[in-house]
Amino acid sequence: MTNGSADPSADDPPGTESELLAELNRLRIRAARSRGKARLSLQDLAAATGVPRSSLANYLNGRSAMPMDVLDRLLLALGVTPTEAGAWATRWERAAGERHAPGGSQGAATSPAAPDHPAAGPTAEDRSRAQSAADQSGPALPVPAQLPPTLGAFSGRQDVLAQLDRLLVDADADPAAPVIAVVTGTAGVGKTTLATYWAQRVRDRFPDGQLHVDLRGFDPRKPPVPPAEAVRGFLDAFEVPRHRVPTGPDAQAALLRSLLTGRRVLMVLDNARDADQVRPLLPGASGCLVLVTSRGQLPGLVAVEGARPVPVELLGPAESRALLAARLGSGRVDAEPGAVDEIVGRCAGLPLALAVVAARAAAHPRFPLATIAAELREAPRRLDPLAGTDPGIDVRAVLSWSYALLGEPAARLFRLLGLSPGPDAGTAAVASLAGTSVAEVRPPLAELVGAHLVTEHRPGRFTCHDLLRAYARELADAGPATDRAAATRRMLDHYLHTAHAAERPLQPPRGPIPLADPAPGVAPERVDGRAAALAWFAAEHRCLVAAVEHAAGTGHDTHAWQLAAACVSFFDLRGHWPDWTSTQQIALRAARRLGDRSAEAHAHRFLGGAATRLGRLLDARAHQSRALVLFEALDDQLNQAFTHRSLGWIAERSGDHRTALGHDLRALELFRRAGHRGGEAAALNSVGWCHAQLGDHRRAIADCEQALALLDELGDLDGVAMTLDSLGYVHRLLGEHARAAELYRRAQGLFAALGDRHGKAEAGANLGDTLYEAGDHEGAAAAWRQALAILDDLGDPKADRVRASLDAVICAELDPDPPGAPRR
Repeated sequence: MTNGSADPSADDPPGTESELLAELNRLRIRAARSRGKARLSLQDLAAATGVPRSSLANYLNGRSAMPMDVLDRLLLALGVTPTEAGAWATRWERAAGERHAPGGSQGAATSPAAPDHPAAGPTAEDRSRAQSAADQSGPALPVPAQLPPTLGAFSGRQDVLAQLDRLLVDADADPAAPVIAVVTGTAGVGKTTLATYWAQRVRDRFPDGQLHVDLRGFDPRKPPVPPAEAVRGFLDAFEVPRHRVPTGPDAQAALLRSLLTGRRVLMVLDNARDADQVRPLLPGASGCLVLVTSRGQLPGLVAVEGARPVPVELLGPAESRALLAARLGSGRVDAEPGAVDEIVGRCAGLPLALAVVAARAAAHPRFPLATIAAELREAPRRLDPLAGTDPGIDVRAVLSWSYALLGEPAARLFRLLGLSPGPDAGTAAVASLAGTSVAEVRPPLAELVGAHLVTEHRPGRFTCHDLLRAYARELADAGPATDRAAATRRMLDHYLHTAHAAERPLQPPRGPIPLADPAPGVAPERVDGRAAALAWFAAEHRCLVAAVEHAAGTGHDTHAWQLAAACVSFFDLRGHWPDWTSTQQIALRAARRLGDRSAEAHAHRFLGGAATRLGRLLDARAHQSRALVLFEALDDQLNQAFTHRSLGWIAERSGDHRTALGHDLRALELFRRAGHRGGEAAALNSVGWCHAQLGDHRRAIADCEQALALLDELGDLDGVAMTLDSLGYVHRLLGEHARAAELYRRAQGLFAALGDRHGKAEAGANLGDTLYEAGDHEGAAAAWRQALAILDDLGDPKADRVRASLDAVICAELDPDPPGAPRR
């Protein structure tokens, strides 16, 4: 073995341990030179082998006997091929045998000192590791193959599989460090199925074995597997003799790390309850990959051990259909698309639920899928058809395992969330639901998120899938009715009082509505300014609609009509006219049940406003006329004034400008009598508009400019924008197109800043008319296109007129002699 050869032939003398150690140090120099270094330091070798530096120093100095597996790791770190390493192992075993034979030297072999550092005395941990490794010297370890079989009908999850595949790249990039991934998700989402499928798919990448253990973190029938028991199971997988296993759990975990060091092993730690159950099983510095599955997020494992979180979400509709097709055959699924869509919807994308339904369908191949869809639809309780004979395939039972582990505050909060009618809830609403403060509700909310019983899908907004919601509602229904009633009242009070506060900056077109005091434990949100109000309404939009429906359905009729009224300004500004209509229909029925004439009058007026926006002018006039009669009977002059303005608007849109002027003048008189200056300014604008329609342009300008001055004084930007639009129209009629275009652009900018999409579209359409008349056909087309996009999105019937004007311009560009100009 001159020249530092790493391949001692069978003809070479075996050599003493000291001679072999000298050759190892020459290999160390050779490996260093190949890497452009003078020599490999002990620190380099420790990082590559996972053996402590002090232990390596003792081994290379001959002060301690080098275990066989340390020799293997050291040879690989020095670039020795597996064949050469086998020859080395043979010589090393012979030398070790001679050393321990009768008459052989029992002392430490001597060799050249390790060149980097003086040998340090081994620590207790070093001695434990060295002894553990020495106990394992000898034949190669067995290759365990413990992965459970994969599910034959696995489908979908391509995004998560790709994320897991990227872990292999990381493992290859740094084979000296373990890669740990935590696959997390709610109960029944298919974490174990996914982890098993992927592990089977990549098992060949881990030639030293695949380990698996079900840690039973959420099994109600058996306790969680203690880490020490799992460690001993893995040592058994490597066939470590019992008499060589240390007695203490820490020493056993150290032995497992020693066995795994330098080997490529895939470990699947399934159903972990928490990070403490996992930590003793983790390898040290090695090329292993660890796949942990848990219903918890295991943040400690992510923060301390650097584990990569791999969240598993609910299946989408396409993946859900693919799962059913994989279980039942594509022919059966394709034959009943409507029934399949209903099954998919009622299973809420939860793979376990889909599997239960598929099992029932597979057991009855002659049953139409429509029959199974009907079972899901008509069940008294949503989870009843998703029960199985075994708890592991019973959706309710599986969900209960996560619930059972919650602390009482989190468990109570989960039950109460089953009463929330909206698709999600903000932190403040959850606090009011629970009757506590925002600060106090955060810890139980965090516990629910950590248990994957609730998802924080946007910062500060929480939701759960429909089956979890149904389970939470079942739990709530099992409790005292008084608790449910109190929680429902608190939730509705929260939305009602916050919505009315948020509506004030939007300047609602009605008189004030007196509210009862909120229930104890309710803390309405503070909403400052118009932008914050619009943002709050936008975030709570679907929740508010659901709350109106829920209030009416649970006997809270006053909440129903008052909450619907608070949403009108937002619905109008954002063009949510179908929601405006549906909530006011609920409000009208609630008002009639209450026998509240004022509430009925408000509902009629708001229904008339929505009908006007939708172009249903006959319905609009009928509702507004009924509202006026009721407000007159109540001697409510302020709301009479608002109703006259609405009737004037309907008359104007019907082309009856004199009737419109009469209503607007009456509104102006009533607003002045009530001392409502904002209403007075708005009525002046409407009067000026009517005068313009009737040909009295100079009077129209005077009225509108008087309104504009008052609106500026009041800081009413909505009114300013509408009045600028009116003034633009009058100047357009006078042929002053440049002035009209300027006014329309100012109005359009204000509407945009205020978040009034409909106002922006109308001002844009009017700007297009003005530019067309001024001969700027290109500018007119651009303005009409922008307006048309909004009007189409809002479903405004005025879109047809704008589209006709735009089509006429386009045709004129193609035909130099068009039959006529667009008419407005």
